[in-house]
Amino acid sequence: MVSAASPVLPVRVVDIDDPADERVDDFRELNSVDRRPDLPVLPGGRVGKGLVIAEGVLVVERMVASRFAPHAFLGVDRRLGELSSTLVVTDDPGAVPFFRASAEVMADVVGFHLNRGVLGVARRPAELTPRQAVEDASVLAVLEGVNDHENIGSIFRNAAGLGVDAVLFGTGCADPLYRRCVRVSMGHALLVPFAKLPDWPGELDLLAREGFTTVSLTPDPAMPLLADAVADAAKVAFLVGAEGPGLTAAAMRASHVRARIPMSRGTDSLNVATAAAIAFYELARRRD
Repeated sequence: MVSAASPVLPVRVVDIDDPADERVDDFRELNSVDRRPDLPVLPGGRVGKGLVIAEGVLVVERMVASRFAPHAFLGVDRRLGELSSTLVVTDDPGAVPFFRASAEVMADVVGFHLNRGVLGVARRPAELTPRQAVEDASVLAVLEGVNDHENIGSIFRNAAGLGVDAVLFGTGCADPLYRRCVRVSMGHALLVPFAKLPDWPGELDLLAREGFTTVSLTPDPAMPLLADAVADAAKVAFLVGAEGPGLTAAAMRASHVRARIPMSRGTDSLNVATAAAIAFYELARRRD
C-alpha cells in the first residue's frame, strides 16, 4: 500500500446522475479503439486527449503521489470512503472534483462495468529526457520492441518491487501510459521514471558514458550466465526484447555483454516480464 506519509488531495464531491453529463467526458468510452481519452496526441495523425487513467483505489493513491497530477475523479461512494486518507472532502470550489455516481451510471459513462469502482484522470506532463530519467540511477530496464501493454505493466511492477530505478524505451514499444498498462503495473508506471530513447540503439552510448554496464538478455546457450555477467558491475542496464524475436542484433552488438538465464526441460525462453524480473532479482540479491 501507499505509505501513510503519501500526499493528500482536497476534493469536492459533485453528484452525477446523467451519464451524458459533459463534465465526465474525460472518462468516457474507455474501451473505444478510436476515442479512448488515454490515446496520446499524435501530430498529423490520430488525435487523442493524451490523458492518463488510474483505475482502482490503490492506483488512484499512487497517481496522487506521482508527478501525474489528477484533475478529476469518477467513482462510487464506497470507493470515496476507502480513499478518505488520500482524498479529503472539502467545500472549496477550487478543489479537484470527485464525480460521485452509481455503479450503473458509471458503467454507462466508461462503457463497461468497472469492478474497481473509481477512476482518476490526469494530463500527461512533459516527458522526461533520458538523462533526467537515469540521474542518480544505478539499475535500469531498457526495452526494445515490447509492444504488449500487460508485459510493460508487469515490468514496471517488477521494477518497483526489485530496486530498478528507471525504465527506458527503445523502438517498437507500446505506450506505457495506456490504461491497461497503468492498471497492470498497479500504478508503478506513474512512479518509476521512464523515458524514450529516440536514437536507438545509438543512445546506449549515453548509458555507457554514465557508467552503466549494458546487459542484453538472450536465450543463446553459448552466452555466459546472468549471475556471472553482473557479478562486478556497479551500475547495470538490463536490455530485454519482444516476445518471440527478442532483442535485435543491433541492440545486442551495442551492449557490453550478452547473458542468459539457465533453462531446463527444453524450454528456450521465458515471458519477457518474467525474464526481466529474474534479472532484477539476481542483481538485488547480490547487493542485499
